[in-house]
Amino acid sequence: MSDVKPIRVWITAPGPNSWKVVVVLEELGVPYELKVIDFADVKKKPFTDLNPNGRVPAIEDPNTDLVLWESGAIIQYIVEQYDVKRTLTYDTLKEKNQLNQWLQFQMSGQGPYFGVAAWFNVLHQEKVPSAIERYNDQLKRVLGVLDGRLKGKQWLVGTKMTYADLSFMPWNDRIDSAILCAPEEKFAGYPNVQAWHERMVALPSWKRIMDVRTGLMQGQGLNNATGRPDRFKTFQEYEAAIAAGEDTNP
Repeated sequence: MSDVKPIRVWITAPGPNSWKVVVVLEELGVPYELKVIDFADVKKKPFTDLNPNGRVPAIEDPNTDLVLWESGAIIQYIVEQYDVKRTLTYDTLKEKNQLNQWLQFQMSGQGPYFGVAAWFNVLHQEKVPSAIERYNDQLKRVLGVLDGRLKGKQWLVGTKMTYADLSFMPWNDRIDSAILCAPEEKFAGYPNVQAWHERMVALPSWKRIMDVRTGLMQGQGLNNATGRPDRFKTFQEYEAAIAAGEDTNP
């Protein structure tokens, strides 16, 4: 794709949603550049000029003059625009719509439930056992849906890895951090999901971008589990400092 100009991808280093876009770009060999911003800046200009919702990721594609936000929408755009060889997708009616179905499940099921589980286990300033139990159970319910789908199969749709599979990888990789379990226990009871996940995290593309993420996290002095500087003991303290306009750098 030597004639394609790099797509600018706005991200924050900690969160998983940005990296599911980046891994799709990596797998397709689409040139891109990362625009890394601090969490404190996602609700400020110039980023809110691109995404008024103040959430990452967002992209600017100079090849089509398109600005786009919402990770699922970005993935679908990248695949439609740049996956001309159908490397990560299908163009047959059944498979094409099933891919969209699983991406929507990632967006409406995995992402929200895993995120809220992480909030109540790690970030909320007080422990609420009923909330922790509920959202840990919902996280496991989502894993159960995936495990059932993957029984006797390597991939969610068809016989090859697609963008739908990749979209689940970043949050699945964080389960141990989200529910505070040992890394080797995060897929306990879900062997099909574990085998599926292990196939994907072995990809050179994933290893490359996780090396980039590690460097960014270290460079910004961010805790790998919480995504905030270690000097802030709670997320609420971190948010208050941001709201007050204080310097939140380590």
